[in-house]
Amino acid sequence: MKVIFLLGALVSVLCSDDFSSREGEVTEFLEQVKFGTLCSGNPANKARGCDAKYGCGKYGASRGTRKHLGLDIVCADGATVSAPFDLTINGPAFPYNKGVKPAINNGLKLSGQAGLCFMLFYVKPVKTSGTVKKGQKLGTMLPMQKVYPGITSHVHVQMCDKSDPTKYF
Repeated sequence: MKVIFLLGALVSVLCSDDFSSREGEVTEFLEQVKFGTLCSGNPANKARGCDAKYGCGKYGASRGTRKHLGLDIVCADGATVSAPFDLTINGPAFPYNKGVKPAINNGLKLSGQAGLCFMLFYVKPVKTSGTVKKGQKLGTMLPMQKVYPGITSHVHVQMCDKSDPTKYF
C-alpha cells in the first residue's frame, strides 16, 4: 500500500506544471557544463580533424557502415590525461572486444558534473574506481601510433547514452 501511495505521489510531481517549468532549467544547466583540459599539451581541448586514411574525429562521422559515436580530442601518445571536472570513476571501459587491438584497448567509465556519464577510450588508467578532482591525473594516453600509424593521436570521448558530446567542449 505504501509503494502505491509513493508511486502516485511521484507521478503527480513529475506531471505537475512546476516540474515542467523546471525542465528548461535542467536543460539550460546541462548546456552550461564544459569539460576542462583532458590532455596535457592540449589545454583548449582541440578536436581531431580528418585523417586521409582514418576518417574524421567529429561525432557522427562515417565509419563505413556505422557512425562515429564520440568526439576525438587531440592527445599525444604518452601524454597525461586529466579529470575535466570533479568526477567518479565507475570502472574500466574497453573500446574493442577483448583481445582486439590490445595496445590501445583500455579506458574509463566516468560520471560527474550535472550527472554526466561518459567514457574515455585509449587511456591507461591510474585507477579504475574512486573519485578524483578536476585536473588530477586519470591516466596516460596509450600508444595509438602502434595501432594506427599516421593518425592524429586522440582520446575518444563517448557519452554513455551515445549522444553527441560536442556541446560540452
